[in-house]
Amino acid sequence: MHDLSWFRSNLDAAAKRLATRGFVLDVEEFRRADAERRAALTEAEQLRAQRNAESQEIARLRKQGVDTSERQQKVRELGERIAVLEQKVRDADEAFRTMLAGIPNLPHESVPLGGDSSANVEVKRWGEPPQFDFVPKPHWDLGPELGLLDFDRASKITGARFVVYMGIGARLERALIQFMLDVHTRDHGYTEVLPPFLINSASLFGTGQLPKFAEDLFKIENTDFWLAPTAEVPVTNLLREETVDAMRLPIKLCAYTPCFRSEAGSYGRDVRGIIRQHQFQKVELVKFSRPEESYQELESLTRDAEDILERLGLPYRRVALCTGDLGFSSAKTYDLEVWLPGLGEYKEISSCSNFEAFQARRASIRCRSGKKSEFLHTLNGSGLAVGRTWLAIIENYQQADGTVVVPEALRPYLNAERITAEKGLV
Repeated sequence: MHDLSWFRSNLDAAAKRLATRGFVLDVEEFRRADAERRAALTEAEQLRAQRNAESQEIARLRKQGVDTSERQQKVRELGERIAVLEQKVRDADEAFRTMLAGIPNLPHESVPLGGDSSANVEVKRWGEPPQFDFVPKPHWDLGPELGLLDFDRASKITGARFVVYMGIGARLERALIQFMLDVHTRDHGYTEVLPPFLINSASLFGTGQLPKFAEDLFKIENTDFWLAPTAEVPVTNLLREETVDAMRLPIKLCAYTPCFRSEAGSYGRDVRGIIRQHQFQKVELVKFSRPEESYQELESLTRDAEDILERLGLPYRRVALCTGDLGFSSAKTYDLEVWLPGLGEYKEISSCSNFEAFQARRASIRCRSGKKSEFLHTLNGSGLAVGRTWLAIIENYQQADGTVVVPEALRPYLNAERITAEKGLV
């Protein structure tokens, strides 16, 4: 969310920057509404001063025994007019809050300009895609063949875009969660958090999912509870409406949660396999930073996510998202994309973003240094999306005989060097 006073003072510049991400700000409507609010506020202040002066005069005249009934009626009329103007100001303030809540964050000056993902800029690559002497299979074929994934039974239990992990397939998912949490807490300095998986509307407003993206979420009927779309929401809101000592920053938290998304608007995209599911597991990294250090923290957070891919030996690339491809709340985002042999392309496995003060202002999260209090900066990124890491391992480490080699980093967790076919339920 934006600071209203800053927005007023920099309206044309804000509109120009928002236009780079495809958002059209109606500057004239903003100025008209702002002028009406200011006029109402000014008139109300003038009438309050007039009413106060008149009340003092009435008190003086009554002491002298003068009839003040007409003047008292005038004061009452002034009060009624003031009440109307005050309501007009409150309505205008609410309209501005609603307007600001629907305006995305301003892109950082370092973000590449562009209208869509075709303008994203590759920053680096790590690792070489494996060379096979056979035609590699996609995970949606290899997983069921090995008895690791069961789409049919998941569809019977729930519906489309759900999966059941079986046998060592389920153990691999659990091993990845444990491995990621161990690395981030032991080697990267994050504190582990296990938050609630149900969250309220205030939390979703704080991180920017509400009100604009309600259709992407699952809501619990007859409650104010929603299923968490990502651990970013509950973990960031741990500090909602709090002020922290700036000396404690950066605060680095990581959390495993299942994530639930309706995937509204994504129909027809990645419908096969487990690339885009309604329920998936993720390990999330969240940082609270001093404003002047947040872009340094973005680089280190992104490196923490990359480290997981490198330890697993999975080829990836880092991509800087252009202005037109940024998420609603982000000022700058790097996507990490892992190589998937079954698709023959890189696929996003983590988005690492700096939101600057955008979320902190919505959630009222401040830091204090001496007498100075200001909104801190929030950052987050997947460290990593577990399901996509799972399928990247299955596809990149598949062998000609249909088995899958377990990456060395995971062997202590699985107590296995190779994944072979499971017997299945029947």
